[in-house]
Amino acid sequence: MHRLTRSAVHWTVVTPVLAVLALIVLWGRELPVIPVILVALLLMGAVLAAVHHAEVVAHRVGEPFGSLVLAVAVTVIEVALIVSLMISGGPESASLARDTVFAAIMITCNGIVGLALLAGTLRRKVAAFNAEGTGGALATVATLATLSLVLPTFTTSSPGPVFSPGQLAFAAVASIVLYGLFVVTQTVRHRDYFLPITTDGAVVDADEHAEPPSDRRTLASLALLLVALVAVVGLAKIESPAIESAIAVAKLPHSMVGVVIALLVLLPETLAATRAARRGRMQTSLNLALGSAMASIGLTIPAIAVASIWLEGPLLLGLGPTQMVLLALTVVVSTLTVVPGRATLLQSGVHLAIFASFISLAISP
Repeated sequence: MHRLTRSAVHWTVVTPVLAVLALIVLWGRELPVIPVILVALLLMGAVLAAVHHAEVVAHRVGEPFGSLVLAVAVTVIEVALIVSLMISGGPESASLARDTVFAAIMITCNGIVGLALLAGTLRRKVAAFNAEGTGGALATVATLATLSLVLPTFTTSSPGPVFSPGQLAFAAVASIVLYGLFVVTQTVRHRDYFLPITTDGAVVDADEHAEPPSDRRTLASLALLLVALVAVVGLAKIESPAIESAIAVAKLPHSMVGVVIALLVLLPETLAATRAARRGRMQTSLNLALGSAMASIGLTIPAIAVASIWLEGPLLLGLGPTQMVLLALTVVVSTLTVVPGRATLLQSGVHLAIFASFISLAISP
């Protein structure tokens, strides 16, 4: 057992380092088929390593700080990826931020939530969580999404689904303020609203029998987590030309690029949320899902607002009718899921059905 543990730790240390070395060597190069496959394998390994180190950090700092660390770390690097792709891209990248952020909302609020509920309810029939904390997170996500992605479709100051400079500045400031207010609520004023609970309402401490990792190991895991996340996003950017070529060959909409990027970047949260749900920590899963959706909007829009100073051409943020219907359906269904504070396999199926509809309509609008 001791040898297996040492091997696992060694693997989670070596993989992020190899992934970053590959990123440094291959950055800016056009790759043939075999290196693309190798990069994809390293990408998957970096994702698994990121989940491992995120769980180590979460165990040391406790909830809800653990899920907040992973959500913010992933989102910061996701924002860097979006901005870099928009700067280096052509006119088709004008809608990349919108497509990626909307995809992140659908993936987190339906895909990750649905998978977490599936993992939790298959083992325990009923998944319990704190309705107060989760409801506040959902309300923040819905408000940020409406302010940043729905209103640009209906404003009249600028032609098209875009904000005027003043409107974009307001959306950026509102996003930062709301996200900051939520973080304070989650970690300081009402931290107990975001702790895992049992079906009887008692706080779960599934790790109370395990000794928390030392400060040294926690700092090492935090550093390796950041290395792994940089590798994930960097390798995803290296893979993006192959992804774009594959999408073009398959004659799929260009918006699928944003969907694929979001799927790759959110893999660590997906795996971490599913593992937490299997251990009966559904609140942790929901913290990860909704926290990632919130961070994706609350950090991306301000970054894009600043980057728009250098970006050429319009910045398309407004959603189309089909996307707005999916967003509205997601908010309504998520509200009905959250309000009781308990969910069953049925709610899992509903969320996964909405996610499948999003993927289907992204492929064939």
